[in-house]
Amino acid sequence: MAKILSKREFSPGVKEYTLDAPLIAKKCQAGQFVIIRTDTHGERIPLTIADFDRDGGTITIVVQEVGNSTKHLGESFGVGDEILDLLGPLGRPSHIENFRTAICIGGGIGVAPVYPIARELKKAGNKIISIIGARNKDLIIFEEKMRATSDELFITTDDGSIGRKGFVTDPLREILRAGGKPGLVLAIGPVVMMRNVAAVTKEYGVYTVASLNSIMVDGTGMCGGCRVAVGDETKFVCVDGPEFDAHLVDFTNLMQRQQMYKEQEALEYSCGGHCQCL
Repeated sequence: MAKILSKREFSPGVKEYTLDAPLIAKKCQAGQFVIIRTDTHGERIPLTIADFDRDGGTITIVVQEVGNSTKHLGESFGVGDEILDLLGPLGRPSHIENFRTAICIGGGIGVAPVYPIARELKKAGNKIISIIGARNKDLIIFEEKMRATSDELFITTDDGSIGRKGFVTDPLREILRAGGKPGLVLAIGPVVMMRNVAAVTKEYGVYTVASLNSIMVDGTGMCGGCRVAVGDETKFVCVDGPEFDAHLVDFTNLMQRQQMYKEQEALEYSCGGHCQCL
């Protein structure tokens, strides 16, 4: 069991939890994920670790409430409550080296898993240029954390309510067009965003990594739900990733597969809550 030590709401439906998890905090690395299950009737929910404190024995996760299980977590669990199962760390850690300059891009709650990777890349000696984006200012998260670990920070919103109006690909294209030659571009966020980032960087021949954590289900390689085409190979995001060369990912296939569980994710039990009435 893992006790919730703190809970914070970024915006309606998006919450941050700090969990008491000393063993995971001791071993986890940037880019890895955990699986939580709130109770015996809950689904397995894979979540990339957004931060960790080895000395304090805690990990941080950010949850967007998109289905019954995540809504149950958000509505029924508070500080002091315990999550039944917490499994991790899982997945391959991010590859960290000195690329000289790394551009770290996060969209929506994708900013949360970008943060620990950017922090480790910074420790490795990289210049960090970060671009974070969302639909509006209320959905921008981790701004101060990203600012603290970045040499430059760009913010974009669809409506221009904070930062510049537009998409994360706008400043990215300007940097590359001006002759910037980063050794790495990292993108985590909505699949369409990662696809568009990859399309821009491919024009300039810049190595680009995308994290496909959002399509995982079981998280242990047994269900096959996260199967994805990468180059000529079939990969499983949970055990082979979650990060892959974005120029080799078949994003069209990925978006089709992402729709497979849409109805189940949106399923509301007839009582409107988390129970066994179905």
